[in-house]
Amino acid sequence: MKYFLNLLLLLTISGPLSAQVEKVTPIVKTSKVVIDQFMDLRFGMFIHWGPVALRGTEIGWSRGNQVPFEDYDQLHKEFNPVLFNAEEWVKTAKNSGMKYLTITAKHHDGFCLWPTKFSDLNIMETPFKRDVVGELAAACKKHGLKFCVYFTVLDWHDPHYPYARAGTKEINATTDMAKFVATMKDELTEILTNYDPYMLWFDGNWDKEWTDAHAHEVYALLKQLKPDVIINNRLKGISDFDRTREDHTRLSSDAIGDYATPEQKIGALNMDYPWESCMTIANQWAWKPNDALKSTKECIQTLAKTAAGNGNLLFNVGPMLDGRIEARQINRLKEMGDWLNTYGESIYGTKGGPFIPNNTYASTRKGNILYVHVFNRKEDVLTLPALKGVKVKKAHILNGDAITFSQSATGSIALNLPARLPNADNTVIVLELNKNAETIPVVAQSN
Repeated sequence: MKYFLNLLLLLTISGPLSAQVEKVTPIVKTSKVVIDQFMDLRFGMFIHWGPVALRGTEIGWSRGNQVPFEDYDQLHKEFNPVLFNAEEWVKTAKNSGMKYLTITAKHHDGFCLWPTKFSDLNIMETPFKRDVVGELAAACKKHGLKFCVYFTVLDWHDPHYPYARAGTKEINATTDMAKFVATMKDELTEILTNYDPYMLWFDGNWDKEWTDAHAHEVYALLKQLKPDVIINNRLKGISDFDRTREDHTRLSSDAIGDYATPEQKIGALNMDYPWESCMTIANQWAWKPNDALKSTKECIQTLAKTAAGNGNLLFNVGPMLDGRIEARQINRLKEMGDWLNTYGESIYGTKGGPFIPNNTYASTRKGNILYVHVFNRKEDVLTLPALKGVKVKKAHILNGDAITFSQSATGSIALNLPARLPNADNTVIVLELNKNAETIPVVAQSN
């Protein structure tokens, strides 16, 4: 994913969340209606997959590290995932409550999961010889999920790209950025023309030879082919200044794209521009045998805290070498889906805030409803900070159970919690207010 290999989670569910709210006024390029609809989806599946599954190491980054170059670069000749079933993948996502799916059509190693005419390292050069991207696009359309594509800027296989491997400063003798960009545009034209993706998720934009001029050239083509295609913020070149900070977590005023992309952590509460956290269900992006999975509690609370911060969660799985998603990953996702069957109203189509998420509770809102996500029952009463000019008219637990409350003269809200929360991972309490909850300013608090 990033230009440094990071296989460890940067945030655990028990760690502190940022209490800062980003302030910026970016220029979002795609229509607000389309972006608002995208943000209403809240939950999507990320899939990192390719011939590297044969070794169970990280996609791209293990090339020349855990896996020797001469082995890694020949893996596609063995790649024959005969149990791959696009419909099963999509149904897994749908049963988990996910509304969109993003597949690594091409990662940094250059392997293409579709039969491109512009690279000799593609799915037709494997024993499998099936269009994975095309089959997933069709399955998403059939089952009502938005189909999205991950596409890397850098390509270590392309002889016209300056670098042939990670971490090297040695420039390819055949480097020609004009030819490289032309090939990239040809491949993206194939993807947009043949598969009509809802969103493009770019990555690998950090090498200095990739400039804003190149990004604008590619962006112009994409918008010509499909004006309302959604594009993340990883197409723009990264300046030397940006390399010293977490560039992807922001949507700068000169962004070439529509939303920010915090990685392996939950973004801060942000009401100013759209964002999506990409995180893994295990530690590694690609499949790793016996990789440690997040607990059910971690998964559900990660989703809730992301929505409470006003962001989407793109949750990654890595299918196995035979083409199946691991049963234990499917089961964990199903547990998220079961929770969403009861509490999904508090996630989909909501806004984050007004409370900054913490490890005890978080909040989402829609219309005159404020949803309080209770993660831990520390005391009999959960007291929420005062909301100026706001009165709570009614309260109940989203599963239908009753709950009592009181509100002080200053506006603080005391929720009398049941002795045992109906859901130990995240119980959602519904507060009906006397005004539109979405108009309430963000309230800072600690708990």
